[in-house]
Amino acid sequence: MSAPATIVSARGLRKRFGKTEVLHGLDFDIPAGRIYGLVGHNGAGKTTTLNALLGLTQCEGQIEVLGLEPFANRARLMRDVAFISDVASLPRFLRVRELFALLTDIHPKFSADKARDFLSGTDIRPEARIKTLSKGMMAQLHLAVVMAIDAKLLVLDEPTLGLDITYRKRFYRRLLEDYMTEDRTLLITTHQVDEIEFMLSDIMFIRDGKLIVHMPMETVTTQFAQLVISDPAQIEAARALGPVFTETRFGQTVMIFDGVDSAQLAPLGHVSTPSLSDLFVALMQRETGAA
Repeated sequence: MSAPATIVSARGLRKRFGKTEVLHGLDFDIPAGRIYGLVGHNGAGKTTTLNALLGLTQCEGQIEVLGLEPFANRARLMRDVAFISDVASLPRFLRVRELFALLTDIHPKFSADKARDFLSGTDIRPEARIKTLSKGMMAQLHLAVVMAIDAKLLVLDEPTLGLDITYRKRFYRRLLEDYMTEDRTLLITTHQVDEIEFMLSDIMFIRDGKLIVHMPMETVTTQFAQLVISDPAQIEAARALGPVFTETRFGQTVMIFDGVDSAQLAPLGHVSTPSLSDLFVALMQRETGAA
């Protein structure tokens, strides 16, 4: 079985704004048919990275998307790439039918018929103004737009921002079940990392312009371990194994380890795989002396 095609490839990706370098030589590949989560604090470099692969900004180093340098080939690239930001980015002054007409003009692979079919079982009408829609309807419309674009790479930047948890979960589950195929690649940035953990194939943590984690989800389960210690007498033995993070929760000591065999940890307490949000907290602490 042949290896999947590489959709995005970056080597030594750097970006400066004036004297400030915001991306510090990123190296990464994104194969076809994967669902990547790009996670980081505000200002970590997520948006700049997205802008680089969408051809919205020039960077030092090399970056290719679908075999093209994005900045020089943006018009051609966007035939097979779709970028959709959060629900608030939908033009609220338009009617639904006007939105579909606009998207038909903007993106060559947007199908208004597919979008209308998706909305056929909802209360959203073509003449409705977007600004009058409820949050639930806005989520349905946003998802209809996403799923009506036949793109090889779909980039979603905080796609469910402002929606309550019920609609966020429905959005992601429908996207996974009805949109993803082995030929499509999905890149999501979000702050609600636990909500997308179930669907991710790969995770990327970016901190202060550097990728500190870039791995398949199955590697996360073998590389990182969480230890919950109830017996205070075991704390020093656990510390000797070099945890990357330690905190106290409800009278128990919780540690996260990188590359330590679970068999070494098991006699000291309860061992499990940390959730992505726990791992995020553990690894995204700024290094001593960082700005």
